Amino acid sequence: MVYLDFEKPLADIEGKAEELRAMARKGDGTLDVEKEAAALDRKSSDLLRDLYKTLDPWRKTQVARHPDRPHCSDYIQALFTEYTPLAGDRAFGDDHAVMGGLARFNDAPCVVIGHEKGNDTKSRIHHNFGMARPEGYRKAIRLMDMAHRFGLPVITLVDTPGAYPGKGAEERGQSEAIARCTMKCLEIGVPLVSVIIGEGGSGGAVAFATANRIAMLEHSIYSVISPEGCASILWKDAEKMRDAAEALRLTAQDLKKLAVIDRIIAEPLGGAQRAPDEAIAAVGAEITAMLAEMSDMKPDQLIKDRRAKFLAMGSKGLAA
Repeated sequence: MVYLDFEKPLADIEGKAEELRAMARKGDGTLDVEKEAAALDRKSSDLLRDLYKTLDPWRKTQVARHPDRPHCSDYIQALFTEYTPLAGDRAFGDDHAVMGGLARFNDAPCVVIGHEKGNDTKSRIHHNFGMARPEGYRKAIRLMDMAHRFGLPVITLVDTPGAYPGKGAEERGQSEAIARCTMKCLEIGVPLVSVIIGEGGSGGAVAFATANRIAMLEHSIYSVISPEGCASILWKDAEKMRDAAEALRLTAQDLKKLAVIDRIIAEPLGGAQRAPDEAIAAVGAEITAMLAEMSDMKPDQLIKDRRAKFLAMGSKGLAA
């Protein structure tokens, strides 16, 4: 278990409980520590509940970035069957930060697209930490075109710090690719649902999340810029990221009030990283519900619904 900085007291208690059980396993059987270990377990459970009951926006940002949270590949493996990945944008190459292809969800055909961060050093480098280049967004456009042609719903799983800002990406038209991907989301005449499973950073996230229905995991974040980037611009000091996180209104709870998203998916106590199977099942149930809401809608209704949703943003909440 990787502990975040605000979870250090929890790490101490859980570590002591494990030490006691390790001593018992190595002993001769005369040492009875289960009662004391159980008391520590109850204490850690109470502390965990207290910590996660009052998470501020910066702590939610830390949880959203937790390396042990389930990633796009985990959701695809658990929720989809007959997944057939499709690669390349037919123009430059394949972007491993974006994965997608044909699959079945609840035994119905669909197209699934998502950002993949990777789960260890080697895979994170391979997937560029979930930061897509232009060819990633053009691959997504190709997949959405296919979904539109064959009448398949599109499910997107968003988890990215933002689009890759490198020189090569800019030379190959990063902003144009993001804009066209966002536009494609608005054009397709099939149900489009999106779930923010970790970070939803900047235009790199919007390009996948311009959907009929948008859900966020309880401790995920969705913002126009990272707290560190915002702090660097506004205060010339990245260390003011806590103030920036507060000002950005990037939590699922704030964004639900602002009508930017439609649903909040509850996470297990302590975050999705503590019970990945439970979190994945909750996301699957929410995707099922969102698709059911649009089951009788015609292509033109789906397009109008999506456009109306985004044109109405800003009419509720803080900007009203």
